[in-house]
This record gives sequence, structure tokens and C-alpha cells, in this order.
Amino acid sequence: MKRRDILKSLTLLPVAGPLLGTVLFPQTAKASPSGKKRDLYKELGVRTFINAAGTLTFMTGSLMHDYVLETINDASKDFCLLDELQDKVGEKIAALVHSEAAVVTSGAFSGMTLALAGILTGKDTKKVEQLPHLEGTGMKTEVICQKGHDIVYNHALINTGCKIVVVETAEDVAKAVNEKTALMHFLNIEADKGKIWHEEWVELGKKFNIPTSIDIAADVPPVSNLWKFNDMGFHFVVISGGKAIRGPQSAGLLMGKKYVIEAARLHMPPRGFNIGRGMKVNKEEILAMYVALEHYINQDHDIEWKDWEKRTANVENTVKSINGVTTSVSVPKLGNSTPTLKIAWDNAKIKIAAKDLQEKLRKGDPSIEVGGGGDNYINVTVWMTKPGQEKIVANRIKEELIKASA
Repeated sequence: MKRRDILKSLTLLPVAGPLLGTVLFPQTAKASPSGKKRDLYKELGVRTFINAAGTLTFMTGSLMHDYVLETINDASKDFCLLDELQDKVGEKIAALVHSEAAVVTSGAFSGMTLALAGILTGKDTKKVEQLPHLEGTGMKTEVICQKGHDIVYNHALINTGCKIVVVETAEDVAKAVNEKTALMHFLNIEADKGKIWHEEWVELGKKFNIPTSIDIAADVPPVSNLWKFNDMGFHFVVISGGKAIRGPQSAGLLMGKKYVIEAARLHMPPRGFNIGRGMKVNKEEILAMYVALEHYINQDHDIEWKDWEKRTANVENTVKSINGVTTSVSVPKLGNSTPTLKIAWDNAKIKIAAKDLQEKLRKGDPSIEVGGGGDNYINVTVWMTKPGQEKIVANRIKEELIKASA
């Protein structure tokens, strides 16, 4: 049936709503057996696993807490005006993260696009409608970025129509700044790959009167990063919501100067004359993101850290007794700053490549994902495991390493 025929047929139904699933999709309208909860992953043949690798997007980030899920469910039962909700939630979030303003976005990536779009257009709706076509508009067209910070995610900035101008030193910045410069962008996770650090970057922006931004997508903990860069003076900061904060995976935060956020909002739904119309965030995600952030900031991070250390030690103590195995625990400084266990082995004593060990863990029951490394080591983190799963991870790694022992 053609779409118009389907719509026409629905008008003939006395009550279209309850019958819609049965009429159009009879096979999917079947209710699950009374009292039996559907396991859709199993039903669809989708593999689930214990996540000992971290908050990776391709592994669906993190797991939401029950209070976040309850918020989503409760929010789904009433209507509200999207802009009003963003206004109210934005005020609360801004207070929590020390920024002038904030808004919930569909991830950190979209936050970058929206914020730069706002800087380019201000509140001029005619200019908003013109993006990403900058030629002949009088809008600025360039974003300055350090060479070591120019990664694929900067495509979020290119989406506005701007181009990236790469620099390496403060002298390069001085030469690159011109009347076309719209923004100076910084990538926190790659801070050590550049020659200019955060504070100097902000000062250079002030010196040349250019807005500065920073992408901290997965860079909490520490929790202080949520306000550190706002306090430092960046014009806008973006972060993913579905990592350590454990909000919806499809949500994020854009926080910063009020004029930037207000202009960015013109590029967001419910408006449809902009490049951000497809970056929709629903009411459930907005409220869930707020609740997740509020809980994350107020939780006892010292207790959480001690729990991570204890469970990491459990894994380490289980595997380090194997002949030929060495272990070490480190904490990444710039992002995903949690205890990370490196498990290495002597290839002369344990005949298995890291990728083969990963595959055996992946294909086991239960399936386990661990971090990749070199030819003879893997990395394990426990912060995305459920309580007790670290013991399963430890025993499975030990089992496979012993099997591979010479």
C-alpha cells in the first residue's frame, strides 16, 4: 500500500490508535506471554557483554542508573513546551557547572556544531537560514585549531561551513588570526599533543578577541572538569552525557557564555529553518540528562574511587600470579581518568596474541570486552562493570592465559 492509501484507510477506523499496530504491523503487535518479560536482545540475536573496556560509543557508552530511567518514564506521560523545558533545565545545569548558560544537546558533537553556528550568526535569523552556505554572507569562515587537536570529530565544526586552520605555536596563532576567524578550538583529550595548553589558549583568544571553545566529550572524571573550563574562561564547553555522567547516550551538554548559548538555541529544534533541525533532543532526554548530572555531581566520588580500586585489585591479584604475567595500574590524566589495569605477558611463556585473547573473551559465555593494547597486553577497567562482574572478568582472563601457557 502507498503511504496516502494507508493514511486514508486509517480515517475509516472507529478508533485508529489501539488498532494501528495490528492493522499495519500484525506480526509485531503480538503481546508477550502473560507474566514473561521479553528479552529483546536475545529475541533479535544481539550480543550483550560485560564491559571492562570503558565508555566507548561503539559499545553504547554507559548504563543509565534506575533514577535516570525512572525520570524518562515519568517524563513520557505529559506534554510540555520544548523551549520552556530547555530554559528551565538550562538554568539549573548552568548553576551546577558554573556557566552563564547551558542547554541539553544531542551529544557533544552536535553541541560543537550548534555553538559555532551561534557564534557565526548571532541572533540574526536570516543568517541562521543561510548556514552552511557562508560565501557572500559576511559571516566568518575559519576555525583555528592546534595540529595535534585536529581529529575527525572536528567535522562538527566543518558542518557549519567553516574550514579548519591548523597551527602549532602561539606565533602561528598570531599569524593565523584575521577578519575571517570565528573561533579558536581546543581538544582536551589531546592537550599533550599540542604546544599550547588550556590557559594560554584562552589568553590568546582574549588577546585577539576571538571566542575559545573546548571539547571534553569523555573527560570526566574528575567531576571538577564539569566546571573547570567554564571557570577558566572558555566561551563554550561540550561534553557527552552518556559516559561517566550516565545520562542518555544520545544526549550531551553545551555550556558557556550566555550569548553563545542563546544564539545556538536558534539552530536547535523546535525551529526547522536551520542546520540543527535533525539534532533533536526529546523532553525525556532533557530531564534525564539534568537528573543524571545532578546525581553525578552530588555523589560521593571518594567512595566510588575506592570501590574502583578495590575491584581493580581483585582482577590484578587473580591474574598476576600466572607465570610470565606482569601487571600495572595507571590513571589516564586527560580523559577516562579511572584506574586502568594493564595485563601483559611474556610471549615466550604464554603463546597468545592480545587480539586472540580479546576474541576468546568476546566469544565466551558471558561475553566480555576488554581494552586493546599491543601484541602482548590488554587493558581492563572496572568502572563500567556491574558489581561482581570484575570477578568473572578476572577468572576468564586467568583461564585463557593459563590455557595459552607453554
